[in-house]
Amino acid sequence: MTRVQDGSTGGSTDGSTVERSSRRERVGWYFYDWANSAFQTTVVTVFLGPYLTAIAETAAGCPDSGCPDDAAIHPLGIAIAPGSLFPYTVSLSVLLTVFVLPVVGAIADRSPRKKQLLALFAYIGAAATTAMLFLTGDRYLLGAGLFLLANITFGASVVVYNSFLPQIADEQERDKVSSFGWAWGYLGGGTLLLLNVIAVLFKDDLGMTTGEVARYSIVSAGIWWAGFTTIPLLALRNRPVADEHLGAVRGNPLTDGFKQLWGTLKGLRAYPLTLFFLVAYLIYNDGIQTVISLASQYGTEELKLSDGVLVPTILMVQFLAFAGALLLGRLAKAIGAWKTILVSLVLWTVVIVVAFFLPAGQAVPFVILGGGIGLVLGGSQALSRSLFSQLIPKGKEGEYFGIYEISDKGTSWLGPLAFGLAYDLTRSYRVAIIALVVFFVAGFVVLLFVPIRRAIVASGNTPPAKL
Repeated sequence: MTRVQDGSTGGSTDGSTVERSSRRERVGWYFYDWANSAFQTTVVTVFLGPYLTAIAETAAGCPDSGCPDDAAIHPLGIAIAPGSLFPYTVSLSVLLTVFVLPVVGAIADRSPRKKQLLALFAYIGAAATTAMLFLTGDRYLLGAGLFLLANITFGASVVVYNSFLPQIADEQERDKVSSFGWAWGYLGGGTLLLLNVIAVLFKDDLGMTTGEVARYSIVSAGIWWAGFTTIPLLALRNRPVADEHLGAVRGNPLTDGFKQLWGTLKGLRAYPLTLFFLVAYLIYNDGIQTVISLASQYGTEELKLSDGVLVPTILMVQFLAFAGALLLGRLAKAIGAWKTILVSLVLWTVVIVVAFFLPAGQAVPFVILGGGIGLVLGGSQALSRSLFSQLIPKGKEGEYFGIYEISDKGTSWLGPLAFGLAYDLTRSYRVAIIALVVFFVAGFVVLLFVPIRRAIVASGNTPPAKL
């Protein structure tokens, strides 16, 4: 592969060469991870699950001592347990993204204004998050609706963001660039969460209740997301559309996007090994995302841990995830990304089993488990992203990442659905959490049988030295 030196404006429009990015552009790209991770960390992982559950419990008329087993709310006339509202809402949002994100990716490939697409989705998502300022009383439907909008546009923005990766790093650099971006994201999400932890710890001095701190923390994530999105928008460059899409630039991007999506799905038959990897990823990452989004609810409702224990622990996870992403990135350099991901899935299985046996009301075991999660969290996701980028045919980055994003940050659906159903049937969060083991075991088995080197070659790319 021929390469153009940093800062050059060279490169072909057909995607056959990687137009090398400047350091400024890469730093700008990293900052979108910094910006959007506030939503994933503060909103999805920590505050919204317990807060929306409390709103639902209020709507169900539950006493302060807790909801009886027959307590229910009735969104759209369907009776569900208040504790199942958040996982069901997550699952519904992802069901909708199955139709939205691949089309967004197809549009991104056909658009010469990819930066503007990133801005559109990022700012809509940030606005929906900020509007949760009005999530009070028993307005659980408002909370569910705003989260649906925020999570769908979050996923759409990440599709566009990820499609820049093959354009700013070649196959030898992609693990490093992806890992650093993911690490930078955990550092950004952790920084905002640190400020929110301080607010939780000093809520009495601030004259605020726990619910008020949670609500304002959620709003702060929307403001953070919008503010720091400005940096990548200033640093990233729009690139020419690939030759095969040039005729579509003057067409209708929405209808052409649907047509290209259909073409992508049919075209995947020509890359069965890419599809094989994608199936493995959708399985195991669904489990990862479910742990991330529902850990706070599990700690609050099942383990009976206070915010003073739960929130600082999750904060610790963010900073350890920063180190873990870099650590697993180094391991991947030594043994390859594919092998490193397989190791991480074994560790994830251990995490779930240990979580099932955690004693209620004891902080130390929960903190230790959080440390283990932090070390494997960022690396397993970052390396999956960089490895998948090697399996994408040139010029189809957006549409393929649109399919990939169905189970990326905050966009799992089978895991939350399994968790919600298990809890609805048993009213036990322990049964719900242990049900997630199947995602890691099945994902490991499928990934183990993916011939990665052959898959990369079959997609028209050059494999890195180690896999």
